[in-house]
Amino acid sequence: MVQNKTGFSKLSKEEKINWIAEKHFSNPKEAVNLLQRYQNFDASLQKLHDEFIENTLTNFYLPLGVAPNFEINGKNYTIPMAIEESSVVAAASKAAKFWSARGGFKTIILGTEKIGQVHFLYEGDTQKLIEYFNFVKPFLFSEVDSITKNMQKRGGGISDIQLIDKTAALENYYQLHANFQTKDSMGANFINSCLEQFAKTFKNKSEAFGMPSIQIVMSILSNFVPNCVVRAEVSCPVSELNEDKNNTSSEFAEKFLTAVKIAEVEPYRAVTHNKGIMNGIDAVVLATGNDFRAVEAGVHAFASKNGSYTSLSHAKIENGIFTFWLEVPLALGTVGGLTNLHPLVKFSLEMLGNPSATELMEIVAVAGLAQNFAALRSLTTSGIQQGHMKMHLNNILNQHQATKEEKLLVVAHFENQTVSHNLVVDFLERLRTN
Repeated sequence: MVQNKTGFSKLSKEEKINWIAEKHFSNPKEAVNLLQRYQNFDASLQKLHDEFIENTLTNFYLPLGVAPNFEINGKNYTIPMAIEESSVVAAASKAAKFWSARGGFKTIILGTEKIGQVHFLYEGDTQKLIEYFNFVKPFLFSEVDSITKNMQKRGGGISDIQLIDKTAALENYYQLHANFQTKDSMGANFINSCLEQFAKTFKNKSEAFGMPSIQIVMSILSNFVPNCVVRAEVSCPVSELNEDKNNTSSEFAEKFLTAVKIAEVEPYRAVTHNKGIMNGIDAVVLATGNDFRAVEAGVHAFASKNGSYTSLSHAKIENGIFTFWLEVPLALGTVGGLTNLHPLVKFSLEMLGNPSATELMEIVAVAGLAQNFAALRSLTTSGIQQGHMKMHLNNILNQHQATKEEKLLVVAHFENQTVSHNLVVDFLERLRTN
């Protein structure tokens, strides 16, 4: 057994693959061949990918597509999107084209502050703790000078450190709550390094001040960034919302507004509504080498910040002008991490003009707003399935190994009919039996 020798992590890549294949698959040779097919033929590039994570077997690919024609603050972008879901790139592209003819997208950065915390327990007198914090605060700053030096040169660093009393929520629980500016880097390593030094300093100087009962629990950044927010919006006269042949522009606008209001008051709808926004956001976050899991967590916490989960986007009609916007927290980076390592991340960032972190926030937010507009437009007019299932049709045909000739016949048959998996399979089987 692997565990009785050197441990799985100590095996070579080839040994890991063979062990997995023999232990878990009825046809080990087929499993090995599959993993090898997804290896990169460029050995140096494969080595780079292998070292991103641990126990690497092969690569798991996602399509990288582009959505052109995005006009943002008067500048044109072609936006990279890494995603596997049918119709997302097409919908974003269609929304981009629609709004490029109506003034484009406008954005504004509302804040770039990030948060980190040292969580600790203290059983003594709160007033004495406050006195100690006021004493130690200058040392918290000075003893991270070596960590913050380069960040400060770029205009970032630590904005403030506060002592927060959380004992009403959890007995003896306090925190050091720190605010950071990390400029073009996402800053996770920088923030966590500062926090760990805060914890050491806070603990080391406590006994000399007569505070022996401080117990450090943990030091970690927060992915909830309610002060690192971007606003993206579009607007035009209601009369220019002339995309629905079955309704007037004003009827479409009112129905669209109602759909947004439903998402604002109904959490069951809001979750799916916001998932559509994240289709656009996550795809660009992935393509630019950022942490989509951190973004997801922060966004959904932001959607719940007032005590009930609600829509991230909003709409209004005032004086004949339709306005649609969202405000979303996005802690992103354009330097460090995968941005310096992954060749396709470099490609994506260069295609975007090598944006700053704040510019990337704007681009990502716009992708989310465009996706949401496209989804709501479909939902309130033709329905979501018509376009989505037509885009999904090719996946169904590939799944059932349709030939080129069969694909042409199936696509022609469903040109003006509702697409469903069962109907496609039934038609394909009829073709093959005739």
